[in-house]
Amino acid sequence: MASKFSMLLKPLTIGSLTLRNRVMMSALTRSRSVPTNVPNDINLEYYVQRARGGAGLITTEGTLICQQGTEWQNVPGIWNEDQIAAWKRITDAVHTEGGLIFSQLCHVGRLSHPDDPEQKASGMPVYGPSGISARGGKFRFLTGQPGYVTPVALDNPRVIIDLYRQAAINAKEAGFDGVELVHAANGHLVHQFLDSTSNKRTDAYGGSIENRARFGLEVLKELVSVWGSKRVAVRLTPSGGYNDVGMPLQENIDTFRYFISQVDVLDLGYISLMRYNPEFDPIIDGNHRATKHDVLKTYRPCIKKSPLFLNGGLTPEEANQLIAAEEIDAAVFGTLWIGHPDLVKRIEHDIPIDAKLDPKTFYGGGPQIPYEQQKKGYTDYPAAWL
Repeated sequence: MASKFSMLLKPLTIGSLTLRNRVMMSALTRSRSVPTNVPNDINLEYYVQRARGGAGLITTEGTLICQQGTEWQNVPGIWNEDQIAAWKRITDAVHTEGGLIFSQLCHVGRLSHPDDPEQKASGMPVYGPSGISARGGKFRFLTGQPGYVTPVALDNPRVIIDLYRQAAINAKEAGFDGVELVHAANGHLVHQFLDSTSNKRTDAYGGSIENRARFGLEVLKELVSVWGSKRVAVRLTPSGGYNDVGMPLQENIDTFRYFISQVDVLDLGYISLMRYNPEFDPIIDGNHRATKHDVLKTYRPCIKKSPLFLNGGLTPEEANQLIAAEEIDAAVFGTLWIGHPDLVKRIEHDIPIDAKLDPKTFYGGGPQIPYEQQKKGYTDYPAAWL
Protein backbone atom coordinates (compact mmCIF):
# COMPACT_ATOMS: atom_id res chain seq x y z
CA MET A 1 0.00 0.00 0.00
CA ALA A 2 1.34 3.40 -0.94
CA SER A 3 2.35 5.65 1.96
CA LYS A 4 0.19 8.68 2.68
CA PHE A 5 3.49 10.59 2.87
CA SER A 6 4.51 9.83 -0.71
CA MET A 7 5.78 13.35 -1.45
CA LEU A 8 7.80 13.54 1.76
CA LEU A 9 9.37 10.16 1.00
CA LYS A 10 10.15 10.98 -2.62
CA PRO A 11 13.88 11.28 -3.48
CA LEU A 12 15.34 14.71 -4.20
CA THR A 13 18.24 15.41 -6.54
CA ILE A 14 20.54 18.33 -5.70
CA GLY A 15 23.40 18.64 -8.14
CA SER A 16 25.21 15.31 -8.13
CA LEU A 17 23.60 14.21 -4.83
CA THR A 18 20.45 12.15 -4.61
CA LEU A 19 18.72 12.38 -1.26
CA ARG A 20 16.72 9.22 -0.61
CA ASN A 21 13.77 11.22 0.77
CA ARG A 22 12.88 14.74 1.85
CA VAL A 23 12.99 14.17 5.60
CA MET A 24 16.04 16.14 6.71
CA MET A 25 17.69 16.09 10.12
CA SER A 26 18.33 19.54 11.52
CA ALA A 27 21.48 20.55 13.28
CA LEU A 28 20.98 19.94 16.99
CA THR A 29 23.46 21.10 19.59
CA ARG A 30 23.77 18.20 22.05
CA SER A 31 27.06 18.99 23.86
CA ARG A 32 28.40 15.43 23.95
CA SER A 33 31.89 15.80 22.41
CA VAL A 34 33.58 15.13 25.74
CA PRO A 35 36.05 15.72 27.19
CA THR A 36 36.79 18.78 25.04
CA ASN A 37 35.82 19.44 21.41
CA VAL A 38 36.71 16.30 19.41
CA PRO A 39 33.86 14.04 18.19
CA ASN A 40 33.85 10.70 19.99
CA ASP A 41 32.33 7.22 19.80
CA ILE A 42 29.05 8.39 21.33
CA ASN A 43 28.71 11.03 18.60
CA LEU A 44 29.44 8.36 15.99
CA GLU A 45 26.71 6.08 17.37
CA TYR A 46 24.22 8.97 17.44
CA TYR A 47 24.71 9.93 13.78
CA VAL A 48 24.82 6.31 12.58
CA GLN A 49 21.50 5.61 14.31
CA ARG A 50 19.84 8.43 12.40
CA ALA A 51 21.44 7.48 9.09
CA ARG A 52 20.23 3.91 9.61
CA GLY A 53 16.83 5.38 10.48
CA GLY A 54 16.56 6.80 6.97
CA ALA A 55 17.40 10.52 7.15
CA GLY A 56 17.50 12.03 3.66
CA LEU A 57 20.26 14.39 4.76
CA ILE A 58 21.87 14.80 8.17
CA THR A 59 23.21 18.18 9.18
CA THR A 60 25.69 18.05 12.03
CA GLU A 61 25.36 20.06 15.17
CA GLY A 62 26.94 23.49 14.86
CA THR A 63 30.64 22.74 14.40
CA LEU A 64 33.08 25.44 15.44
CA ILE A 65 35.49 26.79 12.83
CA CYS A 66 37.91 27.91 15.56
CA GLN A 67 38.26 27.51 19.31
CA GLN A 68 35.59 29.51 21.15
CA GLY A 69 33.88 29.58 24.52
CA THR A 70 30.24 29.01 23.68
CA GLU A 71 27.18 28.84 25.93
CA TRP A 72 27.28 25.07 25.54
CA GLN A 73 30.14 22.86 26.71
CA ASN A 74 31.77 20.21 24.54
CA VAL A 75 30.68 21.52 21.16
CA PRO A 76 32.76 19.83 18.44
CA GLY A 77 35.11 21.72 16.16
CA ILE A 78 36.68 21.25 12.78
CA TRP A 79 39.82 23.37 13.02
CA ASN A 80 42.46 20.72 13.81
CA GLU A 81 43.66 17.33 12.58
CA ASP A 82 42.25 15.35 15.51
CA GLN A 83 38.79 16.72 14.81
CA ILE A 84 39.07 16.08 11.07
CA ALA A 85 40.06 12.46 11.71
CA ALA A 86 37.22 11.99 14.21
CA TRP A 87 34.64 13.40 11.81
CA LYS A 88 36.02 11.16 9.04
CA ARG A 89 35.09 8.11 11.11
CA ILE A 90 31.56 9.48 11.43
CA THR A 91 31.09 10.41 7.77
CA ASP A 92 32.42 7.01 6.66
CA ALA A 93 29.96 5.28 8.98
CA VAL A 94 27.03 7.41 7.80
CA HIS A 95 27.90 6.63 4.19
CA THR A 96 28.03 2.92 5.00
CA GLU A 97 24.39 3.23 6.09
CA GLY A 98 23.47 4.90 2.79
CA GLY A 99 23.22 8.36 4.32
CA LEU A 100 24.46 11.83 3.41
CA ILE A 101 25.85 14.35 5.88
CA PHE A 102 26.66 18.08 5.74
CA SER A 103 28.84 19.88 8.27
CA GLN A 104 27.19 22.93 9.77
CA LEU A 105 29.97 25.50 10.11
CA CYS A 106 29.70 27.76 13.11
CA HIS A 107 31.17 30.92 14.63
CA VAL A 108 29.15 32.34 17.50
CA GLY A 109 30.70 35.82 17.52
CA ARG A 110 29.65 37.87 20.53
CA LEU A 111 28.01 34.83 22.16
CA SER A 112 31.31 33.61 23.62
CA HIS A 113 32.60 34.30 27.12
CA PRO A 114 36.19 35.21 28.04
CA ASP A 115 36.09 33.02 31.18
CA ASP A 116 35.13 29.88 29.30
CA PRO A 117 38.10 27.46 29.31
CA GLU A 118 37.88 27.04 25.52
CA GLN A 119 37.94 30.80 24.98
CA LYS A 120 40.90 31.15 27.34
CA ALA A 121 42.74 28.38 25.51
CA SER A 122 42.19 30.13 22.19
CA GLY A 123 44.04 33.22 23.38
CA MET A 124 41.56 35.35 21.44
CA PRO A 125 39.05 37.94 22.62
CA VAL A 126 35.31 37.62 22.14
CA TYR A 127 34.59 39.17 18.75
CA GLY A 128 31.49 40.76 17.28
CA PRO A 129 30.63 43.13 14.45
CA SER A 130 30.46 45.98 16.98
CA GLY A 131 31.04 46.53 20.68
CA ILE A 132 27.43 45.70 21.59
CA SER A 133 26.61 42.95 24.08
CA ALA A 134 23.76 40.53 23.54
CA ARG A 135 21.16 40.34 26.27
CA GLY A 136 19.45 37.38 27.88
CA GLY A 137 21.96 34.52 27.78
CA LYS A 138 23.63 32.68 30.65
CA PHE A 139 26.76 30.59 30.82
CA ARG A 140 25.31 28.09 33.28
CA PHE A 141 28.49 26.06 33.67
CA LEU A 142 30.60 29.07 34.70
CA THR A 143 30.78 30.29 38.30
CA GLY A 144 27.98 32.76 38.94
CA GLN A 145 26.28 31.92 35.63
CA PRO A 146 27.37 35.17 33.96
CA GLY A 147 25.67 36.67 30.93
CA TYR A 148 27.17 37.95 27.72
CA VAL A 149 30.02 40.44 27.64
CA THR A 150 30.69 43.40 25.39
CA PRO A 151 32.62 41.99 22.43
CA VAL A 152 35.65 43.44 20.70
CA ALA A 153 34.64 44.84 17.33
CA LEU A 154 36.32 42.90 14.53
CA ASP A 155 38.96 45.09 12.95
CA ASN A 156 39.22 43.02 9.77
CA PRO A 157 36.28 40.66 9.05
CA ARG A 158 38.35 38.92 6.35
CA VAL A 159 40.24 37.16 9.15
CA ILE A 160 37.07 35.27 10.11
CA ILE A 161 36.07 34.75 6.48
CA ASP A 162 39.40 33.01 5.94
CA LEU A 163 38.66 30.74 8.92
CA TYR A 164 35.38 29.72 7.29
CA ARG A 165 37.25 28.88 4.10
CA GLN A 166 39.75 26.71 5.97
CA ALA A 167 36.92 24.98 7.82
CA ALA A 168 35.29 24.19 4.46
CA ILE A 169 38.56 22.65 3.27
CA ASN A 170 38.76 20.64 6.50
CA ALA A 171 35.17 19.44 6.07
CA LYS A 172 36.01 18.13 2.62
CA GLU A 173 39.01 16.28 4.04
CA ALA A 174 36.74 14.85 6.74
CA GLY A 175 34.53 13.25 4.11
CA PHE A 176 31.41 15.37 4.38
CA ASP A 177 29.04 15.67 1.43
CA GLY A 178 28.79 19.43 1.78
CA VAL A 179 28.61 22.30 4.26
CA GLU A 180 25.83 24.42 5.69
CA LEU A 181 26.40 27.96 6.90
CA VAL A 182 24.05 27.92 9.85
CA HIS A 183 25.10 30.96 11.61
CA ALA A 184 23.35 33.23 9.29
CA ALA A 185 20.78 32.21 11.89
CA ASN A 186 20.05 32.12 15.63
CA GLY A 187 21.87 35.34 16.43
CA HIS A 188 25.31 33.97 15.58
CA LEU A 189 28.04 35.83 13.76
CA VAL A 190 26.62 36.17 10.24
CA HIS A 191 23.25 37.08 11.74
CA GLN A 192 24.97 39.64 13.96
CA PHE A 193 26.39 41.32 10.85
CA LEU A 194 22.99 41.30 9.13
CA ASP A 195 21.10 42.79 12.04
CA SER A 196 21.23 46.55 12.55
CA THR A 197 20.77 46.18 16.31
CA SER A 198 24.06 44.31 16.66
CA ASN A 199 25.97 45.89 13.76
CA LYS A 200 26.77 49.59 14.08
CA ARG A 201 29.84 49.55 11.85
CA THR A 202 30.62 52.51 9.60
CA ASP A 203 32.84 50.66 7.13
CA ALA A 204 31.95 48.45 4.14
CA TYR A 205 30.41 45.84 6.48
CA GLY A 206 27.88 48.09 8.21
CA GLY A 207 25.21 50.70 7.66
CA SER A 208 23.18 49.90 4.57
CA ILE A 209 21.45 46.57 3.99
CA GLU A 210 23.93 45.83 1.21
CA ASN A 211 26.86 46.44 3.54
CA ARG A 212 25.41 44.41 6.41
CA ALA A 213 24.83 41.51 4.01
CA ARG A 214 28.40 41.67 2.69
CA PHE A 215 30.00 39.51 5.39
CA GLY A 216 27.60 36.59 4.98
CA LEU A 217 27.75 36.74 1.19
CA GLU A 218 31.55 36.80 1.20
CA VAL A 219 31.60 33.76 3.51
CA LEU A 220 29.25 31.87 1.21
CA LYS A 221 31.31 32.71 -1.85
CA GLU A 222 34.41 31.30 -0.14
CA LEU A 223 32.55 28.10 0.72
CA VAL A 224 31.37 27.80 -2.89
CA SER A 225 34.95 28.29 -4.12
CA VAL A 226 35.94 25.21 -2.09
CA TRP A 227 32.92 22.97 -2.63
CA GLY A 228 30.97 24.17 -5.67
CA SER A 229 27.57 25.79 -5.28
CA LYS A 230 25.41 22.67 -4.96
CA ARG A 231 27.41 21.36 -2.00
CA VAL A 232 26.90 24.57 -0.01
CA ALA A 233 23.76 25.55 1.89
CA VAL A 234 22.62 28.24 4.28
CA ARG A 235 20.20 28.30 7.19
CA LEU A 236 18.33 31.48 8.12
CA THR A 237 16.04 32.51 10.98
CA PRO A 238 14.47 35.75 9.74
CA SER A 239 12.21 36.12 12.79
CA GLY A 240 15.23 36.43 15.06
CA GLY A 241 14.56 36.73 18.78
CA TYR A 242 16.97 34.10 20.08
CA ASN A 243 20.29 35.58 21.21
CA ASP A 244 18.96 39.14 21.04
CA VAL A 245 18.49 39.82 17.34
CA GLY A 246 15.56 41.23 15.42
CA MET A 247 14.77 44.52 13.71
CA PRO A 248 11.57 46.52 13.18
CA LEU A 249 9.31 44.53 10.86
CA GLN A 250 9.81 46.37 7.57
CA GLU A 251 13.56 46.72 8.02
CA ASN A 252 13.74 43.05 8.95
CA ILE A 253 11.80 42.03 5.82
CA ASP A 254 13.81 44.32 3.55
CA THR A 255 17.09 43.01 4.97
CA PHE A 256 16.26 39.34 4.58
CA ARG A 257 14.62 39.75 1.19
CA TYR A 258 17.80 41.34 -0.09
CA PHE A 259 20.07 38.76 1.53
CA ILE A 260 18.01 35.77 0.40
CA SER A 261 17.76 37.10 -3.15
CA GLN A 262 21.53 37.54 -3.31
CA VAL A 263 22.12 34.10 -1.81
CA ASP A 264 19.77 32.56 -4.36
CA VAL A 265 21.88 33.97 -7.20
CA LEU A 266 24.64 31.63 -5.99
CA ASP A 267 22.39 28.64 -6.86
CA LEU A 268 23.12 26.79 -3.61
CA GLY A 269 22.33 23.23 -2.64
CA TYR A 270 19.48 24.60 -0.58
CA ILE A 271 18.29 27.55 1.48
CA SER A 272 16.79 26.48 4.81
CA LEU A 273 14.35 28.85 6.47
CA MET A 274 13.27 28.58 10.08
CA ARG A 275 9.71 29.66 10.81
CA TYR A 276 8.84 31.79 13.81
CA ASN A 277 8.98 29.64 16.92
CA PRO A 278 7.73 30.98 20.26
CA GLU A 279 10.31 28.83 22.04
CA PHE A 280 13.00 31.04 20.48
CA ASP A 281 11.28 34.31 21.31
CA PRO A 282 12.63 35.39 24.70
CA ILE A 283 11.20 38.25 26.70
CA ILE A 284 13.83 40.97 27.08
CA ASP A 285 13.09 44.19 28.98
CA GLY A 286 9.45 43.16 29.20
CA ASN A 287 8.90 42.54 25.48
CA HIS A 288 9.11 39.59 23.14
CA ARG A 289 12.34 39.98 21.17
CA ALA A 290 11.48 38.26 17.88
CA THR A 291 10.08 39.96 14.79
CA LYS A 292 7.09 37.70 14.27
CA HIS A 293 5.94 37.26 10.66
CA ASP A 294 5.10 34.58 8.10
CA VAL A 295 8.55 33.48 6.99
CA LEU A 296 7.51 31.12 4.19
CA LYS A 297 5.01 33.52 2.62
CA THR A 298 7.33 36.51 2.92
CA TYR A 299 10.50 35.00 1.43
CA ARG A 300 9.33 32.20 -0.87
CA PRO A 301 9.14 34.59 -3.85
CA CYS A 302 12.84 35.47 -3.36
CA ILE A 303 13.98 31.90 -3.99
CA LYS A 304 13.97 30.97 -7.66
CA LYS A 305 17.03 28.76 -8.20
CA SER A 306 17.98 27.04 -4.94
CA PRO A 307 15.83 24.32 -3.36
CA LEU A 308 13.90 25.57 -0.33
CA PHE A 309 13.93 23.62 2.93
CA LEU A 310 11.60 24.60 5.77
CA ASN A 311 12.18 24.08 9.50
CA GLY A 312 10.20 24.93 12.59
CA GLY A 313 7.37 22.96 14.17
CA LEU A 314 6.47 20.93 11.10
CA THR A 315 4.53 17.70 11.32
CA PRO A 316 4.99 15.02 8.66
CA GLU A 317 1.44 15.73 7.50
CA GLU A 318 2.02 19.46 6.98
CA ALA A 319 5.41 18.82 5.39
CA ASN A 320 3.91 16.39 2.89
CA GLN A 321 1.21 18.92 1.98
CA LEU A 322 3.71 21.77 1.49
CA ILE A 323 5.90 19.61 -0.76
CA ALA A 324 2.85 18.46 -2.75
CA ALA A 325 1.86 22.11 -3.21
CA GLU A 326 5.42 22.90 -4.39
CA GLU A 327 5.80 25.51 -1.67
CA ILE A 328 8.90 23.76 -0.30
CA ASP A 329 11.28 21.10 -1.59
CA ALA A 330 12.06 19.34 1.68
CA ALA A 331 11.24 19.44 5.39
CA VAL A 332 13.73 19.79 8.22
CA PHE A 333 12.90 18.18 11.55
CA GLY A 334 14.82 18.73 14.78
CA THR A 335 13.16 17.63 18.00
CA LEU A 336 11.46 14.65 16.35
CA TRP A 337 14.89 13.19 15.56
CA ILE A 338 15.97 13.39 19.22
CA GLY A 339 13.58 10.71 20.42
CA HIS A 340 13.07 8.84 17.14
CA PRO A 341 16.34 7.67 15.59
CA ASP A 342 14.21 5.78 13.05
CA LEU A 343 11.98 8.75 12.18
CA VAL A 344 11.78 8.05 8.44
CA LYS A 345 10.96 4.40 9.01
CA ARG A 346 8.19 5.43 11.38
CA ILE A 347 6.76 7.85 8.80
CA GLU A 348 7.00 5.29 6.03
CA HIS A 349 5.30 2.52 7.99
CA ASP A 350 2.85 4.70 9.97
CA ILE A 351 4.44 3.85 13.32
CA PRO A 352 3.53 6.35 16.09
CA ILE A 353 5.93 9.23 16.70
CA ASP A 354 5.35 9.25 20.42
CA ALA A 355 8.63 9.21 22.33
CA LYS A 356 8.55 10.86 25.75
CA LEU A 357 11.42 13.34 25.63
CA ASP A 358 13.43 14.42 28.64
CA PRO A 359 14.50 18.05 28.07
CA LYS A 360 17.05 17.72 30.87
CA THR A 361 19.10 15.47 28.58
CA PHE A 362 18.87 17.59 25.43
CA TYR A 363 22.33 18.94 26.29
CA GLY A 364 25.25 17.16 27.88
CA GLY A 365 26.15 18.04 31.44
CA GLY A 366 29.85 18.61 30.89
CA PRO A 367 33.02 16.50 30.89
CA GLN A 368 32.59 15.58 34.56
CA ILE A 369 29.61 13.36 33.67
CA PRO A 370 30.78 9.72 33.31
CA TYR A 371 31.17 8.66 29.70
CA GLU A 372 28.43 6.02 29.77
CA GLN A 373 25.96 8.47 31.32
CA GLN A 374 26.50 10.84 28.39
CA LYS A 375 24.40 8.40 26.34
CA LYS A 376 21.25 9.08 28.38
CA GLY A 377 18.76 10.98 26.26
CA TYR A 378 21.20 10.88 23.36
CA THR A 379 21.68 7.37 21.98
CA ASP A 380 19.33 5.36 24.22
CA TYR A 381 15.94 6.23 22.70
CA PRO A 382 14.52 2.96 21.37
CA ALA A 383 13.89 2.46 17.67
CA ALA A 384 10.70 0.72 16.63
CA TRP A 385 12.15 -0.28 13.30
CA LEU A 386 15.90 -0.73 13.65
